[in-house]
Amino acid sequence: MAGDGESAHDGAGGAGERDRAGVARAIEAAATSRLCTAPRPWVGALVVPAGAALDEGFAGATDGQQGPHAEVVALSAAGERARGATLYCTLEPCSHHGVTPPCADAVVAAGVARVVLGVLDPDTRVAGRGVARLRAAGIEVVTGVGAPAVERQLAPYLHHRRTGRPLVVLKLAASLDGGTAAPDRTSQWITSPEARADAHLLRAESDAIVVGAGTVRDDDPALTVRELPASAAGLARKGQPLRVVLGRAASDRRVHPCIEHRGPLDGLLDELGERGVLQCLVEGGATVAAAFHRAGLVDRYVFYLAPALFGGDDALGLFRGPGAATMSELWRGRIDSVRRLGPDLRVDVVAATGEG
Repeated sequence: MAGDGESAHDGAGGAGERDRAGVARAIEAAATSRLCTAPRPWVGALVVPAGAALDEGFAGATDGQQGPHAEVVALSAAGERARGATLYCTLEPCSHHGVTPPCADAVVAAGVARVVLGVLDPDTRVAGRGVARLRAAGIEVVTGVGAPAVERQLAPYLHHRRTGRPLVVLKLAASLDGGTAAPDRTSQWITSPEARADAHLLRAESDAIVVGAGTVRDDDPALTVRELPASAAGLARKGQPLRVVLGRAASDRRVHPCIEHRGPLDGLLDELGERGVLQCLVEGGATVAAAFHRAGLVDRYVFYLAPALFGGDDALGLFRGPGAATMSELWRGRIDSVRRLGPDLRVDVVAATGEG
């Protein structure tokens, strides 16, 4: 049972419309820092003074990898109007000294009366301690408002803090009949410029990109973020993703500097997790894609599908090697989203029981 000054909602229907709208505004603010905060989470906050409308609130987002957290940015913008205000925040305020002082202490010092949160922070240094600090100071705390949307936005961070490994995204581009390259191994370009720009955004959102040595040998990719879609205008990434090659890469390949990994894929994910990689994008060919898929290591599949047909059975497929031998062994997922990108489709798929 909730104690004095404490309430909780599941975000599905218990919260008021104003609270849901407030967290939604905080989610919008968080999106502006998506590309520049890792390994810190991209958090959004909104301070709404007592008696004010939501559009009169003061929004803030996590300021890069070293600057203040979203709560402090919003509180600073609000100034004295934060006293008695409601703070909407996508993630639980931190309660420990890290790069910056504890946000929970800043919220208390600002005199905020009420805090509405999307999700609790699973980081072992927080994990409910931020909420406990706020409640101990007499602040009303509402949790779980807009949680599904926040879980989706912060999926890489939350997955990393819960498992110690990055969220693994497997990117695949194919024709409608499942071909990824012609029999002569030519593959550029199956998809449109719009789809390729979106794929660069996917790179920008990732902290590491993994390919096989065969891809490096055949295509000599740079694996850098270059052209982002218009929807990402104003978003800036600090530096390029870490580049990982499964096997050896000749010294003259453009992928250098890179990590050359030999050994189990589990070990690679453990190493990347220790390096603070929150999202790992697998861009390798059919052999690498099949290896991650068969090992059950893919958290999200992103398919770019072009309205093109190879029209035969000799094109290279999405995966190499034996697949399901019988229908009972068929891997089944859940289509999480479908978007049109120029003439192409982007289809995101997660395991049928997964959270994505």
